[in-house]
Amino acid sequence: MNTTRRRLLVTALAAALAHSAPSLGAGSSSIPRVKRSVVALGTFQKTRSPAFAFRGTGFVVGDGTLVATNAHVLPGVLDAQKQEVLAVALPGADGGPATVRAGRTVAIDTAHDLALVKFEGTQLSALELGDSSSVHDGAELLFTGYPIGTVLGLFPATHRAMVSAISPIAIPGANAQQLDAKAIKRLSGKRYPIMQLDATAYPGNSGSPLYDPVTAKVVGILNMVLVKESRENVLSQPSGITYAIPVQPLVELLATVK
Repeated sequence: MNTTRRRLLVTALAAALAHSAPSLGAGSSSIPRVKRSVVALGTFQKTRSPAFAFRGTGFVVGDGTLVATNAHVLPGVLDAQKQEVLAVALPGADGGPATVRAGRTVAIDTAHDLALVKFEGTQLSALELGDSSSVHDGAELLFTGYPIGTVLGLFPATHRAMVSAISPIAIPGANAQQLDAKAIKRLSGKRYPIMQLDATAYPGNSGSPLYDPVTAKVVGILNMVLVKESRENVLSQPSGITYAIPVQPLVELLATVK
């Protein structure tokens, strides 16, 4: 093989490797950007120790003062007598302590278990919402949140997630005994696709953004409670499979907020 052909072959091989090597480093640039927009949700009570009680993950959207999360992450009741309030913990700079701000719920979509919370103070960088209809089986995505935040602290962690299946939110049981009220409601209502992920999420990851590792566009919202109630209610030991709600309902919910 002459020198010219060898040089061309090496150049072509290097280009092919560069084009096909998104696996290890593709998300490296998007992760820091996403982490700055991922927050913790909970309640704040000044006289309590700790004052901030963690409940789940959310991420900044819209005008930079709105947080998207799962509706089930929000507290059902606040203790007004003890001045307990809904709170958003913003990530600290350079791994420093989080900053807690008061928040209020501005929109809820119970069908998709989604909610929007508005927090007080200076806006943060909002994540861009993508198009979940373009997600396909085998797609490599990332999610960032606060797994077991009450134990590991409010330090956002990122995990890889391959889309292993896209299927309906609810599926019929093998017999009527496997149906409960929640499953019947989901089957009789409008069904929509959910993403089944080859990844492990933990308590606290509910509400985490599922996003493209290159563009950082959000395509889904992690949700364990809603999906498992619909699909795994017949299991005595629910699986460790992770699910995500597509981002389109969140886009529609965000459009309702003025």
